[in-house]
Amino acid sequence: MLLRPATLRDLARLRLWDGKPHVAAAGGSDDGFDWEAELSRQVAWRELLIAETDGRAIGFLQIIDPAEEETRYWGEVETGLRAIDIWIGEEADLGLGHGTEMMRLALARCFADRAVTAVLVDPLARNTRAHRFYERLGFRQVERRRFGADDCFVYRLERGWSPAGA
Repeated sequence: MLLRPATLRDLARLRLWDGKPHVAAAGGSDDGFDWEAELSRQVAWRELLIAETDGRAIGFLQIIDPAEEETRYWGEVETGLRAIDIWIGEEADLGLGHGTEMMRLALARCFADRAVTAVLVDPLARNTRAHRFYERLGFRQVERRRFGADDCFVYRLERGWSPAGA
């Protein structure tokens, strides 16, 4: 598997995936992501990435620095953190281990920066499948929190994580 930067060439695919019921169910109540604007914009605090396997795009992930992110979604947080959003685009690609591999690569990417001490994720409280997924990777639930209208669990994975252990 390869993680590559998402570009405007991915726009149609990302819009299609965004409309998939399994993606929408995991995404919460936000008003949607302006893919065209965001793919055109490079900011130091974020990476937008496409996961490919055998040359085929299968998923998307975003890695942000929550202390620097401009909307202040995470509020006041300590420095040295990263936050990840992840999803598989097509239903047929679910349950095949792609999400685990995407997270392994994303976590290795985050922790390659020695300043990063932990990674956060914020699945919806009702998304028990996501909770099990993150817990299998070593994340620990640290709080239940509302992000706007969304009731979420915040999970945290400390630096001691190892790809071999995931």
